Amino acid sequence: MSEDPIARARTDGRTTLTEAEAKTVLTEWGVDTPAFEVVSTPGAAADAAEEIGFPAVLKVSSPAVVHKSEWMDGLGVTVGVTDADEAADVAADILGRADDAGIEAQVLVEAAAETASGTEVIVGGIRDPSFGPVVLAGLGGVFTELFEDTAHRLAPITDAEARAALRELRSAPLLEGYRGSAPADIDGLATVLRTVGDLLAERTEIAEIDVNPVLASVDGALALDAVITLRDE
Repeated sequence: MSEDPIARARTDGRTTLTEAEAKTVLTEWGVDTPAFEVVSTPGAAADAAEEIGFPAVLKVSSPAVVHKSEWMDGLGVTVGVTDADEAADVAADILGRADDAGIEAQVLVEAAAETASGTEVIVGGIRDPSFGPVVLAGLGGVFTELFEDTAHRLAPITDAEARAALRELRSAPLLEGYRGSAPADIDGLATVLRTVGDLLAERTEIAEIDVNPVLASVDGALALDAVITLRDE
């Protein structure tokens, strides 16, 4: 069995998991993510992209880089990579820029998701000093801060409580099939919310979980990005 990503972060003296580590934790708890691989060389990036399939997404993978889309003028999240040569070039650029900045980094190679096929939702959890584990859901992606449309529950929660939280959102009509669009898999999305609550309640080392966005579509709920922050020891 591979080492637990949370235990590995603790051993390394880190309080922030990489995206790949956070997604590994989520997949172990049953949350779906795009296929991905973490590599250390341009050649390995090309091989991984060919195996995963095109178009691919390449991201900087480092505990030192949390806001990847803002890193190096957007290089930290490079979408629409169409062939192995491009994957190698992008990976070389990411690794080179990280080295120049004095950052230890790898490259996450991931299958691209068709975001137009669903609604982006944020699913998160925090350990409140007064209330304990709290989970939240809301409109995700670039709209999270703009609309501040969220619903909260004390964790752990049931699937029924998760569905009720989702129905509270002002943006709920988007999930239910707004103006003829296909409805999202509400049950699948509720399961992600409930699972985040279970994870937060059981793994007391975790201070915060941020899964943003979760792509909620007719085919299910897919965690496209994730951050897990640990409590200070």
